[in-house]
Amino acid sequence: MKIKKLGILALLVLFSTPALAQLTLPQLVSDGMVLQRNEEVKIWGWSDSGKKVKVTFLDSVYTTTASGSGEWAVHLSPMEAGGPYEMQIVSDTEKTIEDIMIGEVWIASGQSNMELPMQRVAPLYKEEIATADYPHIRHFEVPQRYNFDHPEKDLPTGEWIPTTPESVHQRSAVAHFYAKHLHEKYEVPIGIINSSLGGSPIESWVSEEALKSFPEYYEEALRFRDDELIKQIEKADQQRISEWYRSSTEKDAGHKGARPWYANSTDVSDWNTMDVPGYWADTETDSINGVMWFRKEIEIPESMAGKPARLEMGRIVDADSTFVNGVFVGNTTYQYPPRWYDISGNVLREGKNNITVRVVNERGPGGFFYDKPYEITTETDTVDLKGEWKYKVGAEMEPLESQTFIRWKPLGLYNAMVAPLVDYHIKGAIWYQGESNVDRPEEYQELFPAMIEDWRESWKQGDFPFLYVQLANYMKPSEQPSDSDWARLREAQLQTLEVPRTGMAVAIDIGEWNDIHPLNKKEVGDRLALAARGIAYNEDIVYSGPIYQSMKIEGDSIRLSFDHTGSGLKALGDNKLHHFAIAGNDQEFKWAQAKIDGDDVVVWNDEIENPLHVRYAWADNPEKANLYNSEGLPASPFRTDDW
Repeated sequence: MKIKKLGILALLVLFSTPALAQLTLPQLVSDGMVLQRNEEVKIWGWSDSGKKVKVTFLDSVYTTTASGSGEWAVHLSPMEAGGPYEMQIVSDTEKTIEDIMIGEVWIASGQSNMELPMQRVAPLYKEEIATADYPHIRHFEVPQRYNFDHPEKDLPTGEWIPTTPESVHQRSAVAHFYAKHLHEKYEVPIGIINSSLGGSPIESWVSEEALKSFPEYYEEALRFRDDELIKQIEKADQQRISEWYRSSTEKDAGHKGARPWYANSTDVSDWNTMDVPGYWADTETDSINGVMWFRKEIEIPESMAGKPARLEMGRIVDADSTFVNGVFVGNTTYQYPPRWYDISGNVLREGKNNITVRVVNERGPGGFFYDKPYEITTETDTVDLKGEWKYKVGAEMEPLESQTFIRWKPLGLYNAMVAPLVDYHIKGAIWYQGESNVDRPEEYQELFPAMIEDWRESWKQGDFPFLYVQLANYMKPSEQPSDSDWARLREAQLQTLEVPRTGMAVAIDIGEWNDIHPLNKKEVGDRLALAARGIAYNEDIVYSGPIYQSMKIEGDSIRLSFDHTGSGLKALGDNKLHHFAIAGNDQEFKWAQAKIDGDDVVVWNDEIENPLHVRYAWADNPEKANLYNSEGLPASPFRTDDW
């Protein structure tokens, strides 16, 4: 038995250590790759110890010898944009890398709003997807993994994929529009390395050395080096969640008996009624968790009968399984994705039809998000599904405690999704993240600059451009001025502009109050690209909206000065500025009047004789904020106080 274990261990070592194998290249150095133009570019890999390595590229030959551990590297001389080219690498074996382009390489990283693929925003961009034929824009998707033990040297999988109408569905929407903008502007190949993961907090993207400045996170990272601890947590989570779902299914009255409640013949005469969209916590049922069944009878006209259709059921908290006339048409396992289900041509019939939705709600208020589409559509007709639905409790359950998201713990994503990239020469990085840190804005103010410095130290390319998105507007607007963690997180992002060669795309005007994943990703990508043109490519353009600089009290008003005013400040819409608030000694902010005066804004409230401070767009969702420059870029939210 001991011999067998040793044999398995030896095999594991053999296949996991590139230095003990023949010539091996990292996943990034592969067919279709994009190399950074006009810079020395590192090409590296592994071979047997002491073996000579020869790299031939663009009529130049580079030679080196593998180290004692089998590592080798050469540095290519700066190259002009172009391609496709081939590269030959010879050691004990020979490899040829084909279809290499030389252009601009950018890291795209962050959480779900960077990860969000084009297929999730398809309703806005059908034509964009259908015509997305850009063979010189390539995307490399970094596998989503974590490692708390050590920085990894390579990725387990990955390939460079050109942009086509077929492949673009799975590409980051923000990164796609960003790359397209730069590609069309500079007419050079663009390479995007997408290393992002939904829900990830910023501390998971920071290296061990940088985390030492944040002892609480550093200790947590060290704690998760215990594989047994991870197994115990995962096992406990799996057992608890599985038992909850097993029990909810077992208790579900809608699945008992000969006829499930999605059957056509189900009697719903004793079911309650509720308006959809809406939440059953607002009904006589009150806020319960578990399984809830919903059903609606609709009239389908002859023009829609027998035709393929699309069912849109907005967004549902949390999971759903949906049936039309007793036929299963789709399910979604968590609340964030839109419910887009295809109905085959033999399902809809003229006259009465029914839709049944089985909703599983784990915790919090369950129901259907407001201001989302609820409808059935064919090429020519639409049936609105909003309004009165029947509903009935299938199974009432205690709230399900959330799982432990180990992949989000500090350090893990850096080691597995950043460290393997740092030898690949890049132009810069784009970043969309912060939602998962919104309850800790003061901490973010330290973590974000530390992460940027950390990445720059890791790549050893100096202060490469780092461009990021300020959080979009989200949640219901406030009627009165109030404090906001979302505003404070945006403030932390605003203050990060003090870090050299950073740029920020403001997004407070393109969010959605009821969706943390707003669809308008083109504007985000374009605004990031404008920042790149100004900061990375040194174009003399207006690439940012107005940024607050200073204030001056003038009697009963306050004068505000701005940078990035472009060709002038502008009140978008009705030419009247909104969402300014002002306060005096009592620190009670009240809505204010405001007017543009040259490149300044003057703010006042007739009830406040001695004003001290101003806040602008200081809310989760500053819905009416409308200060822009004439180039159409919105001003960042700000405050003049430190209260």
